[in-house]
Amino acid sequence: MAKILIVSDNPQLSSAFVSLTNTSTYRDDYFEFRCSLNSVTAMSKAVDKPVKPVNIKLEYPEICENFDLVISLHCKQLFPEEMVQNVRCINVHPGLNPFNRGWFPQVFSILNGLPLGATIHEIDEHLDHGNIIAQEQVEVLAWDTSKTAYDRVLAAEVRLLQQHLRSIIDGNFVSHPAEQEGNVNLKKDYNALCEIDLSEKLTFSDAIDRLRALTHTPYQNAFFIDPKTGKKIFVSVTLNADPTGQ
Repeated sequence: MAKILIVSDNPQLSSAFVSLTNTSTYRDDYFEFRCSLNSVTAMSKAVDKPVKPVNIKLEYPEICENFDLVISLHCKQLFPEEMVQNVRCINVHPGLNPFNRGWFPQVFSILNGLPLGATIHEIDEHLDHGNIIAQEQVEVLAWDTSKTAYDRVLAAEVRLLQQHLRSIIDGNFVSHPAEQEGNVNLKKDYNALCEIDLSEKLTFSDAIDRLRALTHTPYQNAFFIDPKTGKKIFVSVTLNADPTGQ
């Protein structure tokens, strides 16, 4: 019996994972969920059972000793190098590696035009790096916001899990390195996008892209500071394609 640890801070993807593994295909496998401390309530509800918090940086020796495989489903914690060298670790990532590795790939794909998609890959000591097991590209549409693009990426991740999870657990998958190093965006890069400088000069195209890249219902991301009151004013956009196709 394979003992598999799922570490996730994403209730939606975790719920889909539970539905996938509650089938006869996985009846001989053991799955345990853990998450970051601030995700316990949402994750427990999503998987319909108590989920214990984990501090991977501190607890990785116990993880290496007790599990055959660790799968990250949008876990917000980094895996220590010692951990990935001593237990097989797989990441389900909402981006098309090696493009826009790191935080919120769909945001940066809208802004820089690099490809978007879903990737399952082996984890190494670098951020969203490691050999690629499977990928599916997701087109970024002119009327996409961060939320609509992200929702399609999530759907692609679920499809990839349906197609490849069995071979990942059995260890008989084939993987390959990315053809290039690509690029990485960190949380600080995203945070720098959120405050709008009202004096900045942009084309309409760039301004729309900036706002739609930061529109992710129900979150409030893009903002400017009202020069009269000093208050933070949040901004989002709504985009709709003409249903008649004209």
